[in-house]
Amino acid sequence: MQDQKQINRAFLKSGNWADRQNYETDQKKKLPHPPPQLECPEGSEIISLPSAAELDLGGMPLKEAILRRASHRRFSEESISLDELSFLLWATQGVHRVTAAGTRVYRTVPSAGCRHPFETYLAVSLVDGLSPGLYRYQSIDHQLCRLNGQDEFMADELGILANQQGFVGKGAVCFIWSVIPYRNEWRYAPMHMKVVAIDAGHICQNLYLACTGLGLGTCAIGAYDQERLDRYLGLDGEEEFVAYLAPVGRIPSK
Repeated sequence: MQDQKQINRAFLKSGNWADRQNYETDQKKKLPHPPPQLECPEGSEIISLPSAAELDLGGMPLKEAILRRASHRRFSEESISLDELSFLLWATQGVHRVTAAGTRVYRTVPSAGCRHPFETYLAVSLVDGLSPGLYRYQSIDHQLCRLNGQDEFMADELGILANQQGFVGKGAVCFIWSVIPYRNEWRYAPMHMKVVAIDAGHICQNLYLACTGLGLGTCAIGAYDQERLDRYLGLDGEEEFVAYLAPVGRIPSK
């Protein structure tokens, strides 16, 4: 029996992609394509976001943004604008176009097989024009749907759920990405885990660069209480669960 180290290392390796050609995936079975976006809960408030194409933001040269990219764990108590939030959402999961059949969604980040298995949740504290609370980004529509209001302990709860990293709840907003594995399993079956992990990096790196271009700070977080954070967002922990998070806020002056 393989020990845990071997199992972990095998996960990081490419695997035998030739085996996939012989594997009867759900795509080959012609089973229905999984929806590329979750529906908003019935009756939830819908908030339209400023069009990213019309925003005059993010003018920093790419080279400078790459050079200045850094993790920030301290945030001021200043809010960020709805325009800035819209730009960050567009940079990380924005949509260029959707095929007529609705089976392929082309975004601002790459994804293996155009599968895009992630959903973006937001724990909003200080965003102009938004009431504090939990939201989900409807990327195809470039809208937010409000899931619930903020309780007075939200910032503290996020810090606790992120393995006692208190700063996670201190930003203006915390990006929380969930993964829906079946979007990748449908096509890749045994190979899906590796490409999901790779795709997560694409999203968060774009968030870093977009934040840098706006003069904001962020910090990627991979350590958190899986079961409790899933429950906090109302996820079932099997068909959808948290994979990554990153608080965003203004960098305090020294």
